[in-house]
Amino acid sequence: MEEKRDLLSSVAKSITASPIQELSHLAQRCNAINLAEGFPDFPAPSHIKDAAISAINSDFNQYSPHNPTGKVFTKDELEIIAAECRTRNCLAITDEVYEHITFNSEKHISLASFPGMRERTIITSSLSKTFSVTGWRVGWAIAPAFIASAIRNIHVKVTDSAPAPFQEAALTALRSPSEYFESLRSDYESRRDYIVNLLARIGFKIHFKPQGAFFLFAELPENCPLSDVEYVRKLIQQAGVVAVPGCGFFHADSSVEKLSQEGYNYQDRYIRFAFCKSDHTLASAAKRLGELLDAAGCLKLK
Repeated sequence: MEEKRDLLSSVAKSITASPIQELSHLAQRCNAINLAEGFPDFPAPSHIKDAAISAINSDFNQYSPHNPTGKVFTKDELEIIAAECRTRNCLAITDEVYEHITFNSEKHISLASFPGMRERTIITSSLSKTFSVTGWRVGWAIAPAFIASAIRNIHVKVTDSAPAPFQEAALTALRSPSEYFESLRSDYESRRDYIVNLLARIGFKIHFKPQGAFFLFAELPENCPLSDVEYVRKLIQQAGVVAVPGCGFFHADSSVEKLSQEGYNYQDRYIRFAFCKSDHTLASAAKRLGELLDAAGCLKLK
């Protein structure tokens, strides 16, 4: 056990469950009447609950996520990572939020499923992508008991908990039938194909067709002199369509600096499009972009 605890930082080891946490757990086990914690056990005002229900039903449920390329790691690639973790005695923290959004024959494989990795992997995920509620901020971490305990002790001192109604909704979501996940995958695959074909047709260079998630990383049209930031600005002003400049997804290092000195900086050549949108939204974007095509059928910004 002490060897496992060595995987924790000194700070994580020093943070233990607070007295109120320990006593609250004891109270639950003993079915005690709770006069300790400051949550009312009577109904909240109806007008507040009605406002929340209205906001949910109006789909004020989102925020903006990140993931530029839609890469799905293969079993062989994950085995290399797993081997390095075992050799170097490292923890692996995985974000598996897109596990149900993969395309064609690609399948999500959890790193924790590899030999020797269950005891050294922290799996994180959430309702956000699979259930289209990115603004609810309901997620979870799955880890060995000694790590989960440390996470819980830190978490309760930072954010305490997610909203209780959303946690109840999460229980229902996680019991969704397999048909829901298959429909989700199929719908997103159709949207991916639509935006890939649209952007390739009007001059963007698509080097990698997303294997999962709902983002497309596209290179700017050939001979375009603009940087990614400049291009997105003009795209907003002239087409009324917005994407994300790709420069924020790259690390600066010596090899990149060398390329920049040679007159080629790929960091400024890519922009990211999200296709987690309705068919109507994607069609509207296609219409606006189509109004700015040159004689060759390529997007032309001034």
